[in-house]
Amino acid sequence: MLIQNARIFTMEGAVIENGWLETEGGRIRALGGMETIPAAAGDVFDAKGGSLLPGLVDAHTHLGMWEDSLGFEGDDGNEKTDPSTPHLSAVDAVNPLDRCFAEAREAGITTVVTGPGSANPVSGQLIAMKTAGRRIDDMLLKAPVAIKFALGENPKTVYHDRDETPTTRMATAAIIREQLLKAMRYRQKLLACRENDELEEPEFDYKCEALLPLLAREVQAHFHAHRADDIFTALRIAKEFELDAVIVHATEGHLIAEELAAEQAKILSGPFLCDRSKPELKNQSPVSPGQMMKAGLHPAIITDHPVVPVQYLPLCAALAVREGMEHDAALRAITIRPAEILHLENRVGSLRPGKDADLVVFDGDPLDFYAHTVFVAVGGRRVK
Repeated sequence: MLIQNARIFTMEGAVIENGWLETEGGRIRALGGMETIPAAAGDVFDAKGGSLLPGLVDAHTHLGMWEDSLGFEGDDGNEKTDPSTPHLSAVDAVNPLDRCFAEAREAGITTVVTGPGSANPVSGQLIAMKTAGRRIDDMLLKAPVAIKFALGENPKTVYHDRDETPTTRMATAAIIREQLLKAMRYRQKLLACRENDELEEPEFDYKCEALLPLLAREVQAHFHAHRADDIFTALRIAKEFELDAVIVHATEGHLIAEELAAEQAKILSGPFLCDRSKPELKNQSPVSPGQMMKAGLHPAIITDHPVVPVQYLPLCAALAVREGMEHDAALRAITIRPAEILHLENRVGSLRPGKDADLVVFDGDPLDFYAHTVFVAVGGRRVK
């Protein structure tokens, strides 16, 4: 496939004002200015001066976990029967045939992280996946990519209604620590058994097994945290257990931007194109990602679909620009920055030979409200 006459935003350097990009075998083969365009070896798409970007990346959604237009029958996001469920995987819950996947693709979103909600302090396993396909096994980029933890009002509300623990922030943090400590001791016993054949292995513990990659820093810890004090609790726990931590939402991040910058915190900012549905969202504002950026942070922007429908990811970035974020930073916040935060930048998020041919062409500025996608490809296969 050859795309020509495009304004190419590589997200790795200067914009190529009039260029071409060629794909082969699902990967980007080469790209450059129109003066160096090769002879077409396959299908040709004329972008007619439109903007070519890497497929957009939404680093926090619940896509396919809460299905569109369904109630309980399509709600597979929260197992509200146990406050600690690290062994639950989104792989076993996502419905790739939910029509919101098509809406994501049509909007140019080609990679998402999806998984459990925030009812439980230890919620389960998040996955990174492409938005094109019928079978989730064929769509995965990394599974798990992270273990989801939740702080603040959500666990309190769920278990207060059940008259069970946790009903306070103290108990929420304690449940997380208890589960991590159990997993650490489980790992220590397993390692001791490998070094000494005479020792008996610990009884199999599915929850602890699920946390072993987390403790080895092979997967991340994604902490749902809105309020400033909850954000600092997440960072405190992450330090205690040496976790590769990411703060999801960081609604009050702009109020503590300097402190977060000093911690070099990884931030997924959003959603902010929605109502303030609970007390901990009272300081929600689209100024947040721009103000964190000015403090030295490099946040990604997320929709938290279905809180904000996933197809409005570019609109969220545009709103952040209107409220003070630099245009280039906002584009990076929905492409290469989430890929970097997730350690997936070798596959997605920018245009470079060898990376996945996940591509989107807009007929104007990608952050213009009136711009349409005119071409979308996932893995070199055109899906729009």
